[in-house]
Amino acid sequence: MINSSASSEDSVVATAAASAGADVVRSLYGRRLTRIDKGAGDFATAADVEAEKAIVDVIRAARPDDAVVGEEGGQQGTADAARQWLVDPLCGTLNYAVGSMLVAVNVALRDGAAAVADPFSGEVFFTDGTSAWVRRDGVDEPLAPTSATSLVDVNLDPPFINRPGFRAVDLLAHPAFVERFRPRVVSTTLALAWVAAGKRAAYVTDGADLTGSVHFAAGIALCRAAGCVVTGIDGAPTGAEGRGLVVAADAETHGQLMSMIRS
Repeated sequence: MINSSASSEDSVVATAAASAGADVVRSLYGRRLTRIDKGAGDFATAADVEAEKAIVDVIRAARPDDAVVGEEGGQQGTADAARQWLVDPLCGTLNYAVGSMLVAVNVALRDGAAAVADPFSGEVFFTDGTSAWVRRDGVDEPLAPTSATSLVDVNLDPPFINRPGFRAVDLLAHPAFVERFRPRVVSTTLALAWVAAGKRAAYVTDGADLTGSVHFAAGIALCRAAGCVVTGIDGAPTGAEGRGLVVAADAETHGQLMSMIRS
């Protein structure tokens, strides 16, 4: 935990909050948990709810005047607050519910610091908005994106907002993709942190503007600070008119993927 001193850096708050959520997720793993139906096949578990409470407690202690938007709790604080935190307490709930450890805890200050915690590896990826780091066993190392793995994570979960113009499954079957890359599907935005860390060459997903999403904001901030190339699936900058995401470790990889998507 951190104290409530206003001098605490936002990256410290983000890292502490994500770590607190990860502790809850890890502690409840493998238990029979109550499911909360959200409709359309989506659901939360008690782990989602309890992890979000732990995250919000950390933010409230350090930044009592800031607003928080949580996936489970919604808006807390005034919607027009100058500072707003975006919280996804358990990204990969379906994975978690069936016993898969491929999940992430995402905490981001809009247009500022962010952290992504992997509850099971113990890694916390974080940024102050300028530089990006990973903390392992209490040691911080700068993130170094690379396309050396040739692994590309492609999100195949609905909604498919930009079909038929863009379908992720078509990208996987593209001859140039098969020749250059190898697909992976982890179904969690932990994959974005992996691009920043050099564990993945790229990440591709359909969608609208994802920069303000509780699911994606932390990963996008992390990748930008690490020096990755971040655009929409149309190659345009992300923002209000954005369409999905193509996040690549370097410009060459991004260019190759965009060429395949456009063709």
